[in-house]
Amino acid sequence: MIDFKLLAQQYESEMVQDLTDLIAFPSLTDETTITKEAPFGQPLKETLDWFLNRCESQGFEVDNVDGYAGVASYGTQSSSIGLLGHLDVVPVGEGWTKDPFKAVIENGVIFGRGTGDDKGPTIAALYAMRILKDLNIPLKHQLQLIVGVDEETGMRCMDYFTKHRTIPDFGFVPDAYFPLIYGEKGIANIVLRSHTPTIIQSFHAGERPNIVIGKAKLVVNTSHNQQALEWYQSAHRLQVDVNELSETSVEYTFYGDYTHASTPHKGINASYHAFNFVGSVYNDELALEAASLISDVMGRSLNIAFDGVHMGWLSTNCGIVSIDNNNTALTIDIRYPNDVNIDWIEERLSKRLSSTSFGYEIVAHKGPHFVDPSSTLVQTLHRVYKELSNDDFTPPLTMGGGTYARTMPNFVAYGMKFITKPQLAHVGDAHQKDEGIEIEDLVLATAIYAKALYELAYENA
Repeated sequence: MIDFKLLAQQYESEMVQDLTDLIAFPSLTDETTITKEAPFGQPLKETLDWFLNRCESQGFEVDNVDGYAGVASYGTQSSSIGLLGHLDVVPVGEGWTKDPFKAVIENGVIFGRGTGDDKGPTIAALYAMRILKDLNIPLKHQLQLIVGVDEETGMRCMDYFTKHRTIPDFGFVPDAYFPLIYGEKGIANIVLRSHTPTIIQSFHAGERPNIVIGKAKLVVNTSHNQQALEWYQSAHRLQVDVNELSETSVEYTFYGDYTHASTPHKGINASYHAFNFVGSVYNDELALEAASLISDVMGRSLNIAFDGVHMGWLSTNCGIVSIDNNNTALTIDIRYPNDVNIDWIEERLSKRLSSTSFGYEIVAHKGPHFVDPSSTLVQTLHRVYKELSNDDFTPPLTMGGGTYARTMPNFVAYGMKFITKPQLAHVGDAHQKDEGIEIEDLVLATAIYAKALYELAYENA
């Protein structure tokens, strides 16, 4: 009987060092340094090169897929199991108390951008393969760790990989929650546009559609109303900074709470409050319309509310705002269950917008992903999780987040966040400030992944 927990503990210091080194790479898309060898910029090329070199030094065969992705493989079997991780991260954002690209370890927690999404889980997947390799386990499937560098900005890396390499037969993605995620909502990004005159001189907030806007700064052509602001702040318990530029121009900065767009109810969208305040206090038509359209994170304000059987509620998030010269653009992230489709959303949205000054454009779309929860893959992964976590209660789940699982058939998301474990108050989750993971979770996830691969790939299983 192999004790995978004990084995994973023996690799702890090496895993932590690798994760520390990996966090140090500011692995963000850099359009200014894009080349043929660096399709998403030099920082991501350097990150991928380091990771593949590290995999090779551990005895794995490596393949650089033209800078779009990389593969570390073990075995030469004709069939394969894939593990899909990503090395790119979301922008840092504000409010950090730690250096986001210098791993800090405090009280068993390692902090840094990407620790939970997705550098930490990818390191866990690598060492799960390492455990089987070091044990010289005879396998019936080749093991492949496939890492991409464009997960956060469109998954173009996996589009490229699937066109230029053989897709694994099945596998999992260490980029979500345990026990496992067998269904992911569809994701649509739409831009709402209006040319209605407004007293808002300029308004630019948000960096990605998939992040709830935590800070919104706008300049308004009006005099400051201190009494109204104090009332609004008190009513909504918000921080707002004021900079009176002149008697007829004021800059407001509204502060909310960043979080992932798949769970917008966990954050506070600062752009909504900026629009709501300006529209209500100064009776600005554009601001009132914008506030009404983005006011509800469950789609009611856009006429697209829906509660799915497996995947739950459709959700919406205003992730980017741009206003200049009476040209307004609101980028909305929509996560929808597999009970509806994009045509249904468009039909309902068109009816809602017909009574406003806004039109819309779909700028990105990926349909829902669903794997039969009674399949061998799902049942095996769930059983392994229960055995090593002692969680016999939590069933397989679905979610609004999008992972690489949706890019290939027969893939599910599998950890490494333990959904039954409360988030430490001083530790940020994915896409949040002070992002971090507990080292004991990194080790346990590695053990779970190793045993799962053993159950799925061991030739005598």
